[in-house]
This record gives sequence, C-alpha cells and structure tokens, in this order.
Amino acid sequence: MSAFGSQSMAAPLRRVLMRSAANAMRDADRAAWHYGPGFNPAKAASQHAALAELVAASGAEIEWIEDKADGLSDSVFTHDPSLMTNRGALILSMGKPLRAREPSLHEETYRRLGIPILGRVEAPGQVEGGDCVWLDARTLVIGRGVRSNQEGIQQISNLLTPLGVSVYGFDLPLWQGEEACLHLMSVISPLADDLALVYSPLLPAPFYQMLKARGIRLVEGDAEEFAASNGLSLNVLPTNPLQVIAVAGFPKTKAAMEAAGCTVEIFEADALCIACEGGPTCLTRPILRQ
Repeated sequence: MSAFGSQSMAAPLRRVLMRSAANAMRDADRAAWHYGPGFNPAKAASQHAALAELVAASGAEIEWIEDKADGLSDSVFTHDPSLMTNRGALILSMGKPLRAREPSLHEETYRRLGIPILGRVEAPGQVEGGDCVWLDARTLVIGRGVRSNQEGIQQISNLLTPLGVSVYGFDLPLWQGEEACLHLMSVISPLADDLALVYSPLLPAPFYQMLKARGIRLVEGDAEEFAASNGLSLNVLPTNPLQVIAVAGFPKTKAAMEAAGCTVEIFEADALCIACEGGPTCLTRPILRQ
C-alpha cells in the first residue's frame, strides 16, 4: 500500500500530485479558459518545471499525472479535483464545466498508485479543493461559493463525520464575479498549524472568529498586492511549517511572512500563475503530509 494521508495544510510535504504544463496547456484557447494576456504555453511550461524543482528540492516526492494533450488545460492545477485524507482520496466534483473530466484523471492516478478511494462527491454536489482548508486533523472548513455548494459540502460531511472529522461550510463573497472565481484558499494560506496568511476583508466573519478562537496567528497580506494579483499574492505553498514557496513579484506580502518567521522561496510565474489565476498551492495536490 502506498504512503498517503494529509489532514494538515502545513505539515512536512512528503508526496504530492502534479501534472506537467508542457502538453496540457500547449494548445489552450486563452479566451475559453479565462487566461490573461500574459499567458504563454511554452513559458508556462518552463515556469511549472521550475516550481517542480523547488518542490522536489524540499524533499517531497512528486507523482505525475499522465502527461498528454487531452485539452484539459486547467488540469495542471491539481489541488482542485481531489482531497486527500488519512483514509484515502476523496474524488471531488468541479464547479467549472470545462474541468468536469479532471476528477477521473485523479481517480485513475490514485488507483495506479495503490491509494484507496474513500468516496466521491456526486452531482448536483460540487466541491473544489481550493475551497477546502484543514484547520487541524479533525476539522475541515469548506468555502461555499461559486465552485462549492451546500450539497457537495453535505456529501463530504457524510463521508468524514463517521471518521471523527467535523466539517464546516462558510459563505464566500462573490467578489469579482463567477468567472474570476474566489476560493476559500484565495483569502487564506496556512503557513504552520498556528499561523496563516490572510486577506481578512474577504474572510467569512464566522471563519475569522473560529481562527481567532483557536489561537491561530494571522499574517495580513498586503492589500494592494492582493488587489493587483486577484489574490495570487496569498497563494503560497508550505513544504514544511514556516517554509513556503510563493510567486515572485509581491515583496510586501513576502516581507510580512518573513517577519512572522517564515522562509520564503519564490519563482517567476507571470505566464503561468498570474495569467491563469492559480498559484503554487493550486498546482499541487498533497498526497502525504506528516
């Protein structure tokens, strides 16, 4: 049986699921996928490879989804179609119609790796991984918004409650509309078990109160950088507690994390993350954190 299990957002990253941008994004229609004018498939592929090098250098083993030109450009954002638990993978259901076939890619990969499937979110339920935040091993918070709905949250709760996990759903604001999707992880990135990078004006108020009640320290991301990047300045990947990978170009947010005790590695991502609105967290699906 393969090693798996991840009910933490910042425990040491040991194993992670990724998909190369080389073929997936090669022929992407920029308008259809809602990518920005900076999108460049070849440059995106090289920037993705640079991220993979940083992830591997942290000590994490990368498991690759099959690299083929299947037209699923967003499939490089492996965080969204599945969620890992200590009992196996949850196969999620995408709120973006163009991404509907991605969960089956994850299911096929987990079966190849010998990782059990704990359950699935079935239509009309929708949950995307970017809306899911483990506060601790027994508490999962899901943002209810344009990509994750109450039916999906209820299905996750039905699967995890018998395993001793409490599932909470909190409403997200629409912010800039349906296309410019706001996930819960657009406004919070855990940096350690007791530390998180946030943009508090867009945090659901009850979630903010829960974080404070649990003694989780909040590092405020710079408001101007957040607005300029549509939230990407907050999208950082912890490879270990207080060790993160972030997108280049947001010095004030980087300085705020460093002031809170973090070590921050950056990579150039204008053609990949900025253009396609998904950062290093979105580009990785942790399989094992321990």
